[in-house]
Amino acid sequence: MPQQSGVVTLLIWLVPLALFYFLLLRPQQQQQKKRRDMLSSIDKGDRVVTIGGIHGTIVDIDEKVVTLRIADKVEVKFNRSAIGSVVRSDS
Repeated sequence: MPQQSGVVTLLIWLVPLALFYFLLLRPQQQQQKKRRDMLSSIDKGDRVVTIGGIHGTIVDIDEKVVTLRIADKVEVKFNRSAIGSVVRSDS
């Protein structure tokens, strides 16, 4: 009988840990990977939106800094991590 109690105790710990992993950790890791892939794939000419909501076109890019043209003759520098999304045109 003591061995059966050990199995129950093990299940009591494993089930919540498995739920925690599949409901919280795994989706967060997938989202981080998707964002990392998006940031590594941006290039000059891409239209992007920053996390602050500024829309612009990439005119210069290096390892950490992105320069966006947000209007005629207006260019602003942002950290690469400030890019929230890439705007894809459907045309």
